[in-house]
Amino acid sequence: MISRITDILREKSPTFSFEVFPPKTKSGMKALFGTIEDFMEVGPDYVSVTYGAGGSTSRSTLEIVRRIQDEYGLTAMHHFTLVNQTVDELTRHIKAMRDAGVKNILALRGDPPKDMGGEFRKIPGGLEYCYELIDLIRDICGESVAVGVAGFPECHPDCPSPALDSHYLKVKLDHGADFVVTQFFFENRSFTEYLHRNAAAGAHAPVIPGILPVTDYGKLLKFCDTCGAYICDDVHRIFAPIADDLEATGKKGTDYAVAQCTELIRRGAAGIHFYCLNRTEPVKTIWRAVKESVAAQAA
Repeated sequence: MISRITDILREKSPTFSFEVFPPKTKSGMKALFGTIEDFMEVGPDYVSVTYGAGGSTSRSTLEIVRRIQDEYGLTAMHHFTLVNQTVDELTRHIKAMRDAGVKNILALRGDPPKDMGGEFRKIPGGLEYCYELIDLIRDICGESVAVGVAGFPECHPDCPSPALDSHYLKVKLDHGADFVVTQFFFENRSFTEYLHRNAAAGAHAPVIPGILPVTDYGKLLKFCDTCGAYICDDVHRIFAPIADDLEATGKKGTDYAVAQCTELIRRGAAGIHFYCLNRTEPVKTIWRAVKESVAAQAA
């Protein structure tokens, strides 16, 4: 039975989930569902599916979500962005999600496509803010769906201050968002500080930390430069000396993620959401080790 993530969070802690993205080829799609099938061995609570800039993967995202739910009986969350789409286009897709049995939507403003020059611009007939997209989802779907939003423990790169970042989160929650999934981070202190500043802003909702296992230091540097994520000194200290040794990097990355996730759960995180990059490993190994560590601490 497909559940709203809000119901899953009320019934279970900690949750285990992961994010995938729509492949561009038939072979990639086949490999993706092989990954999902492999993950079923460790009992994921849900999987999220990304949505390309400006709705560029709208059909494939919805089709992947539908297949995950219909073929595997696994709850899925449909990422959904407003950038470069009119209200009419957004409305049609929300209704398509509703009619397809989607129960969970991650509402995002979204990154602007390359033809916008990297700078967001509201288009004629479109929306500008994420809370407006949440309003539209609620107008069409009511409470039949759970709505998640993105969170930024180290502050959104376009936001001038952490306090304002938390204020904007409260606005989204006030307009009907139910829970938060964070951008990946590597320093748990950032997550704790994020929870504190959200509470100070009156932004009260379950916050699920996002984790990206380190498998390639060079690629990590480029990726974080693109998305504005911060790499703490510990990551540089551990992985820079072994940057050319992918096997050693993978092992150290697994160890780092296990320790990070175990501590987050010990601190009371509602769950862990992995950015798996459409690969089963090392996430499956990490989650098994985390569960064993948590169980040992509880014994």
